[in-house]
Amino acid sequence: MAEEDYGSFVDWTQMGDLANSSGPTNVDSKDLKEFKQMARQGYWAKNHKLRAQVYQQLIKAIPCRTVTPDAEVYRDLIGDAANKKPSTHIPLPDFVDGNPVPRYCLKTDAVASAHRIINCVAGQFPDISHCPALPAVTSLLLHFSADEAQCFEQVSRILACNEPGKRLLDQTFLGYESSCMTFGDLANKYCAPAHKLIVATAKDVLEVYSDWQRWVLGDLPFSHVVRVLDVYLVEGYKVLFRVAIALLKFYRKHKVGGQSGQGNQQQLDSGKIRADIQAFIKGIASTVTPDKLLEKSFSIRLFSRKEITLLQLTNEKSLQQKGITVKQKRRNVQLALNPETFSSEIVSAKEMHDIWSWIPERFALCQPELLFTTSTHGCSLNRFYSHCEGHEPTLLLIRTTAGDVCGAFLSSDWEERKRGGNKLSFFGTGECFVFRLKPEMERYEWVVIRHPELASSIKTEGQEDTASPEGQKAENSLQQPDKPAGELSPFLSARHFNLNSKNTSMFMAGNFDSIIVGGGEGNALYIDSELNHGRTGRCTTFDNPPLCSESFQVSLLEVWGFQDAMAQ
Repeated sequence: MAEEDYGSFVDWTQMGDLANSSGPTNVDSKDLKEFKQMARQGYWAKNHKLRAQVYQQLIKAIPCRTVTPDAEVYRDLIGDAANKKPSTHIPLPDFVDGNPVPRYCLKTDAVASAHRIINCVAGQFPDISHCPALPAVTSLLLHFSADEAQCFEQVSRILACNEPGKRLLDQTFLGYESSCMTFGDLANKYCAPAHKLIVATAKDVLEVYSDWQRWVLGDLPFSHVVRVLDVYLVEGYKVLFRVAIALLKFYRKHKVGGQSGQGNQQQLDSGKIRADIQAFIKGIASTVTPDKLLEKSFSIRLFSRKEITLLQLTNEKSLQQKGITVKQKRRNVQLALNPETFSSEIVSAKEMHDIWSWIPERFALCQPELLFTTSTHGCSLNRFYSHCEGHEPTLLLIRTTAGDVCGAFLSSDWEERKRGGNKLSFFGTGECFVFRLKPEMERYEWVVIRHPELASSIKTEGQEDTASPEGQKAENSLQQPDKPAGELSPFLSARHFNLNSKNTSMFMAGNFDSIIVGGGEGNALYIDSELNHGRTGRCTTFDNPPLCSESFQVSLLEVWGFQDAMAQ
């Protein structure tokens, strides 16, 4: 096959030195270890035709499902359209999450070809629900394909890989989200100074790390990403983690080098940090060569596929336990309240709409169901428990005699309080939050969501946090201790982790004489056994100010459950 057949999609005027093929013209070895060494050293990096042939060989060797669509399937699907100019106006599937096809020195028509290929892939792989890296991978493989059909087959084989324990691309939101959390774990362990920089400057660390794959497959210049692809096709998914960690290290060096002093670092909107990292990576060619990037990536010691796999599995399991398995678009979910049937003496239908916009997305389609109200059931804590037990989650609403309105979203069944015996023990998860509606509307989430650096390792089974009396000062400081190597994700709910201070995970507690929401240096809400008197103050768990007057009388208290609208 002629060399130019492999470059029909390439705009050679943009390729620079890569436009001039040189070096070896063939690879004799079939030994995987030798291939790995050659890939890292860039054995075929200067010869476009040889690189294309090596890619064909490597991708053909990927173990795949029995029925994997090939080039002939693509030709049958496209038919006469193969002779027509493709259009970039064809929208990409939702599963790419809005990620465009990177140009990567391709002709304009080639970008349109990538759109056509990806849409054909979507039709052949209906099980793919989230694969934001696919546009970049398709664009890269077009460089080394004789036609669209060949590129389609290569992409299909990568997606259809069924080798046990091996993954090449995330294809579900669960897999992708757990990979972002895993990257956070690895960043914390293998490049702690860079991780601390992100923690110090970004309000939401996980939001910044959610871009980690795009740094490699999307933001890197073509000269760099194609060298990553050389190694990735030989060694697999772990290469992406290694390169992203190296990029984070270079970014820190860039930021520290550009500062005359490391004084007080102001926390910025996470979007600004994401844009800053993206701009640095897109311009990395001016300071870091492709070889230097790979050298840094593979200089990280004790970084194994086994460790990544264990972290991924742990994080996936934790997400599943929280019910987070698909990406949900909250903007399309609205609480459909019937003003004629909805009746609360504390909030209006509009205010309930506003509260519903805060709750975890898997409950967003549920309908509010009134479980308890002091106006009907009286001011009895026993009746409060009897009406609320068996319901999870619940929404607590309080109106004071001064007219203030506040409350809490409580993730766990109040029956869990019995597990502590006669002790007043905290329970619940990091999905709990407190809020106030009047005089102004404000929500206060678990402090670890805003500051994930406060979290540390896995909790031992059966470990509980004992509630301290309201207002008692905590002995433990919030100062983050040095973390031992190998700890798991700092981004999960409290039940999975030891926190350096127990009072950062005091969500809800109750016994015969009171209910408490939030703990540590005070309580966000404390209500007495007669549901008549309450107190509110700053607490460590939610880092909230008092939700109303610090000492208040309860005018009315309501508890709402979540009724599955689909089950009605």
